[in-house]
Amino acid sequence: MTPLTERYLTQAELFTAVVDAATDWTAPSPCEEWTATDVVEHVVSTQRGYFDQRGAHLGDLPGDDPSTRWHTHLRQVRDVVADDGFATTEFDGYFGRTTVDELLANFYGFDMTVHRWDLGQAVGVPVTFTDDELDRIEQAVDGLGEMLYSSGACKPPLEVPDDAPRQQRMLGRLGRS
Repeated sequence: MTPLTERYLTQAELFTAVVDAATDWTAPSPCEEWTATDVVEHVVSTQRGYFDQRGAHLGDLPGDDPSTRWHTHLRQVRDVVADDGFATTEFDGYFGRTTVDELLANFYGFDMTVHRWDLGQAVGVPVTFTDDELDRIEQAVDGLGEMLYSSGACKPPLEVPDDAPRQQRMLGRLGRS
């Protein structure tokens, strides 16, 4: 397994821990008009769309239970990315030449990491990012620039005191309070 695939899977396990702790799937999330279920479904559906674009059809997902859907999705992803030949396939992406595992780790890993916090907020599970995660979130936000806000992916940045903890400052950049 490639280091980038392993990094994605590490982030997926952290997301799984919050999914497993959830008890109220109807709880509102910090994402406007989204419940905890909607957060998980967003992560699942965007990743599945990416794999479909790359020619890897993951298979069916069972029922409506977000936890079951997430666990099934992750198992299917693990099976596909275990093939290093697939994971290292190059293609021209939105930001230039990349590989399946690079975009999975950097873009979809960023999305899943941020939504781990959103899900945690919804279901009452505290999420604290490591310095490494904050470095990667910051790098992704810097790379996405204004597109992050103009696409509607995030609300405009919030005012946060300069002396606030790093995680709070980063969440403010993502339009989260």
